Amino acid sequence: MSAGSFDYQRYLALASTTLDHGTLLAAAENQHYDGPFSNPDDARKQNLVLRYSRGDQHDGWTLTGMYYHQLWTNTTDIPLRAIATGLVVDRFGTLDPSDGGRAQRASASAQYFRALGGGQLSMSGYFIDNQLHMYSDFTHFLVDPVHGDQEEQFENRHTVGGSSDFSLPWHCAGLDCELSVGAVTRYDALAVGRLPTQARAPLPPADDPASFSDLDQVNLFAAAGYLQASIRWSSRLRSLLGIRDDFQRGSDADELQALHQAAGYSNAGRPAQSLLQPKASLIYRASEQLEFYLDAGRGFHSADIRGVDQDRSVGLGLPGTPLLARQEGQEIGLRAQPRADLAFTLALYNLWQQSETIIDPDIGQDVAGPPSRRYGAELNVTWQLRRNLELYGSFSANHTRFTRDFDDGTGHLGRYITDAPVASGSVALYLSDAGPWSGGLSFRYLGHYALSSGPCVNAAAIHDFPGVAGCVNAPTLPGQVDGRGFGELNLDAHYALHSGWTASLGLYNLLNTHAPAAQFWYVDRLRSEIDSFPSGRADIHQHPLEPLMARLSISRRFGS
Repeated sequence: MSAGSFDYQRYLALASTTLDHGTLLAAAENQHYDGPFSNPDDARKQNLVLRYSRGDQHDGWTLTGMYYHQLWTNTTDIPLRAIATGLVVDRFGTLDPSDGGRAQRASASAQYFRALGGGQLSMSGYFIDNQLHMYSDFTHFLVDPVHGDQEEQFENRHTVGGSSDFSLPWHCAGLDCELSVGAVTRYDALAVGRLPTQARAPLPPADDPASFSDLDQVNLFAAAGYLQASIRWSSRLRSLLGIRDDFQRGSDADELQALHQAAGYSNAGRPAQSLLQPKASLIYRASEQLEFYLDAGRGFHSADIRGVDQDRSVGLGLPGTPLLARQEGQEIGLRAQPRADLAFTLALYNLWQQSETIIDPDIGQDVAGPPSRRYGAELNVTWQLRRNLELYGSFSANHTRFTRDFDDGTGHLGRYITDAPVASGSVALYLSDAGPWSGGLSFRYLGHYALSSGPCVNAAAIHDFPGVAGCVNAPTLPGQVDGRGFGELNLDAHYALHSGWTASLGLYNLLNTHAPAAQFWYVDRLRSEIDSFPSGRADIHQHPLEPLMARLSISRRFGS
């Protein structure tokens, strides 16, 4: 049981028992949290898990059922000028107290493992029913000056899928090898969309611009097959070579096609694509304390089928939005343990993407963007200071850019990928087995990041704010807009009592840092600006980092 600041409550019970030569596991969790906001989140969440398993990961099987349900009210990101003018009381205020949502997810899955013919066979299958309804108001009165811009984003999805894998050790030309072959498949049927609402009550889609509403029936089939060979060339050198082929085919029935076609586009279509993906790794163990590796390969991220079809119907100026956006990357690194009490890893990476997934805050969705390239480094260090005292640190530095100029919709033009931090990291000190005491003190850091794609450019300002002469009189900032990062200190302490009892205390944001947890830069319009800013105003929108809070937990373990 846990209780804490802002009416945080959590109750968790789990148990396992032997049943008919197998193990039955059950768990239930209930949570409530208001948060520090003027309009309490009143988040109510339940989780249930039931699993029966027999055997082990080599010869056995499991059956698992899971259920999740949550209701909440939420505070979306707030434009800074609304806080500065007192339109909201402070950084924890809201402009639409009816924002919120509900979610429900139920799943059933099965796994089967068997040693077969000197190899290992693994198989799995699953079914998922997922429902999500969110009510959000990002742009306030930019689209609808009468009712406001609240929208319901929803998805009702049924998913069925499965996978199989067979791994076989063997000797090839006197070398130790392992061959793995497998296949995965998945089918999704879903109703997905976004429709205008006011205080969660539906409004007629035809009263707003066509692009403000979507209602689609989507079916998507995905399948992949892969082959991987692991070869140990010597006691120091080994390699992994793999090839994977993914295929997706989908269909989108645009239920608002008549409305969309009147605006010159449609979401309807039947895209299909396959992508062959070679992958390779080379690992060299110089000594017991030092290992080098080199990875290279091709992968992908899938795109929203609605954006794929829409791009084809209206020519959005994107590079032909692919269903499977190709990614090609390389990584070189090392793992070292120079002393028994010190270990670290260092990696340098490069990644090119055919289409960067970006957030479009005007509609509250991820959309396909231009190609991008990023490269950087990551360092992880573990240092055992004493027998029961460990120091862990992680730091990453990243350079991220589009490969061509991008108009972010605020009159700004450039190659910055918004909300991609320059650096991030964490450092933690862990205490264990100090009598009844254990715990940790951790500090996490998020570096600065670009909010606009570049500085204001006259051509972009004229395009994004019709009627202006350029940046000089556009309702946007003239230069590059950046977001500021933050550092947060957290403390967890645990004390083991007698008879299986444990008490824990968590203190979060220990220094009560005042900072935005997230910031975005986009165009919106407040009610008072309806007449003076017909195309809206660009502003920084932020969601606050939660203040100092405490949580106390009491737990009891029964049995062995």
